[in-house]
Amino acid sequence: MSAVRIIIKTIQLAITRVGAGWMFALLTFNFNRVAIGDLGAVAVIVTSLIGLHHFISFLYPYWGRISDRHPILGFRRSPYILLSGILASIPVLFLPSIAVGLGERSFVATIEAFFLIAFFGMAMAMNGSSSNALIAEIIPEKSRGGAVAVVWAAVIISGIGSSIVSQVMMPHYTPEAMQNLYNLTPFVVLGTMIIGLIGVEPRITKEQHAKLMAAQPAETDSPLGTLRVAARMMGENTQARNFFFYVLLGIMGIFLQDAILEPFGKQVFDMPQKQTAAFQQAWGAGALLGMFGIGMLSNFFPIAKKTIASIGGAGIALGLSVIAVASLTHQAALITPALLLMGLAIGFFNVGSLSMMMEMTIEGQAGLYMGMWGMAQGLGNGLANVVSGALVTVLMEQLGVSYSLGYAMIFGFEAMLMVAAIFILRGVSVQEFKGLSRRDVSTALAMDTAG
Repeated sequence: MSAVRIIIKTIQLAITRVGAGWMFALLTFNFNRVAIGDLGAVAVIVTSLIGLHHFISFLYPYWGRISDRHPILGFRRSPYILLSGILASIPVLFLPSIAVGLGERSFVATIEAFFLIAFFGMAMAMNGSSSNALIAEIIPEKSRGGAVAVVWAAVIISGIGSSIVSQVMMPHYTPEAMQNLYNLTPFVVLGTMIIGLIGVEPRITKEQHAKLMAAQPAETDSPLGTLRVAARMMGENTQARNFFFYVLLGIMGIFLQDAILEPFGKQVFDMPQKQTAAFQQAWGAGALLGMFGIGMLSNFFPIAKKTIASIGGAGIALGLSVIAVASLTHQAALITPALLLMGLAIGFFNVGSLSMMMEMTIEGQAGLYMGMWGMAQGLGNGLANVVSGALVTVLMEQLGVSYSLGYAMIFGFEAMLMVAAIFILRGVSVQEFKGLSRRDVSTALAMDTAG
């Protein structure tokens, strides 16, 4: 594939992820700030709600397996990406009214919220597994570092764009302004997905698909059946198992702060909505710089992906530690530099880790393996949201720990999680992982069929 075609396809893949960045930014940064900070909803309920869609990540391998085995009109990934965008944008429209209900401590609103976010999570599981498998299949291995950087840059830019739009449309919270903001979602999501997907995926013939499936015994496509296959494959390959837990802890080490960063600014420093919304822009700008920088370097110099991820993890832990110090000493001036450092390191971590994810797949099984790594990401995100909210509720709302000390303890704990993830990564080897042959995969599938 020529360099020009790789660049064009990379840009298209990036455009398809703009909608995901928009929706995640609204949910994680805007919705939680409004519900907790402006409407007085219970923190652990809101953060658990935000984390719920990540717990639906057990569907990642399922959707990856479905897209592996069941092309639509000759395409294995694009139809699932488009369908997921349509489905995911629907619940977002109802979030402003849900926020009001949560602020009123309404039981009915809470139940409705959990159903809506579970539906959103199902759709995003389809989107994530299909999108990552598409990158792994159409971008050559040598160019994946740069492609991953551009794609994730698009996610972050759209998140920053979402925060800027929210500042313009909702400088101060009102139900009407919030609803108008969230009503833009279907147009942003579907518009960018349609533009990005046109011509990006080559059509697969029935003969090509049959060849990929020939070595695989027929097995059920049920979610539980797919989970059993994934569990057996991880049980048979220590490298796969270690990498799964590395991704899980690493994601927790990044995103434990996600749902509490803006409430932290409000409760410790009494910052207004406009100022805390800039937190996303600060670490997002650092992440863009980190991803573009290391993405370009990795295209020209043979830098090990594990080295890139490890450097990123160490930088994230350092940035979180500085934020903890800022909370303890009440030094607001430290927050923005710490977020820039953390963002820069997240850029390194994303490029290194995502490139490793795409290397740790087997031909014909990209959807299943990317689904497994996506499930680890989702569980890490979900646990991060639940644990952060629980720590806020227990430490500060129940035990009476001061906001400055309580948030410092949470950020310090998050830094320790990232250090643990780096330690696990030291023992992961892509070469040893590749020792899991196609026959081993078929054995796991056959055992599931027999069981």
